[in-house]
Amino acid sequence: MARALVPLAEGFEEIEAVSIIDILRRGGVEVQSAYLPGEFATDLVSGANGITIQADVPLATVVVEEYDAIVLPGGWGGTNRLAEDPTAQRLLKEFAAAGKWVAAICAAPYALHVAGVLSKRYTCYPGVEEQIRPEDRIADEKVVVDGKVITSQGPGTAICFALEIVRQLVGEESYRTVREGTLSTWC
Repeated sequence: MARALVPLAEGFEEIEAVSIIDILRRGGVEVQSAYLPGEFATDLVSGANGITIQADVPLATVVVEEYDAIVLPGGWGGTNRLAEDPTAQRLLKEFAAAGKWVAAICAAPYALHVAGVLSKRYTCYPGVEEQIRPEDRIADEKVVVDGKVITSQGPGTAICFALEIVRQLVGEESYRTVREGTLSTWC
C-alpha cells in the first residue's frame, strides 16, 4: 500500500490538509500526519482559521524510506514554519533525493523552493510566485506535475491536487473511482 506523509505546522490551511488526507485515504493511500518540533511541539496543531487537528506522529521520528510521498498543505503560517524548520527542510531534501514524490499546494511550494526541491514548472497561490520564481509559475493549471513534484494553487484546487497524487501513487483506476465518488468531475 502506498504511504504519504502530511506535515502539519501551526497556521496550515485546513481545507487543504483535510482534503488531502481524506482524498488520499479514499484512494487507498495510507496517510500519516506529523507535527513539527519546537515551540508548538504537540500533536494538536491549529490551522490558519482556528481549527485544530490531532497529528499522528512527531516529524522528528519520520523515516523517509517508509513513505512514497510527502505532501504539504499551504497557509502562510504553516508554510513559513516548514520553510524555517530544519527537520522539515531535511526531510524534503531526503524525499527528493530518494526519488519519492514531493507535493505542495497554495503557499507551500515556497517551502519546496527554500529546500531546493521545487521543480522548474510549478503553480501556487497567486502572489506567492513573487517569492519563488515568477517566470516559471504556470498560472492557468490547477495542478502541475513536473518530474516527481506536484503543485497546486489553493483551497479551491485541493481535491484536484489530492486526486492527482492518488493517480501517481495508486493509479488511474483509483483516481477515477474517487473522482466519480466525490463528484469531482471538474478535476
